[in-house]
Amino acid sequence: MKGSRPEQAVLTRDTDLSQTDATRAVIENMVDGLNDHRINDIGEFFSDGFRWMGNQGCGTKTGLQEFQDNWQRPFQAAFSDKTCIDEARMYMGEWAAAFGRQEATHTGEFLGIAPTGKRVEIRYMDFWKVVDGKIVDNWVNVDFAHVAAQLGVDLFNGQGWEAFDRGEKTAPRPTNQGQVT
Repeated sequence: MKGSRPEQAVLTRDTDLSQTDATRAVIENMVDGLNDHRINDIGEFFSDGFRWMGNQGCGTKTGLQEFQDNWQRPFQAAFSDKTCIDEARMYMGEWAAAFGRQEATHTGEFLGIAPTGKRVEIRYMDFWKVVDGKIVDNWVNVDFAHVAAQLGVDLFNGQGWEAFDRGEKTAPRPTNQGQVT
């Protein structure tokens, strides 16, 4: 890398690898709880003050109550008959990560889209930190654009880069302004 290198992986620098099995147990039980559609007693897996940090459109929830009221309940109101399927999980000390999908039926309003009754795939990535048997931080990316597309709404108004992949548009290239091309 040219120039000074920014400090990397600060949050995992002092990871305690002896916590890996305990972290795995918390995450696997929590996912089972989500698949059982638990809301009121989900605090079994999350600390009261945990942070849930989502991508644009999902928001950030500070504390268990905000997570329940501003993520779990609206999500379950929009999508019923849902199942979470982690396609991969990784564990390292007090850290865990997963990516996968939820399969659900669109039975309530979502992003202003009236219920369609369609079965959808909701892709996601999760990164968790577990301390003393509870999730204290959860970074989340949920592919809302993919969900909207399945419901007939293009959030990118035809300007998504998939047009490059399909050969419908030519991908721009950087101008030579000291950049490596």
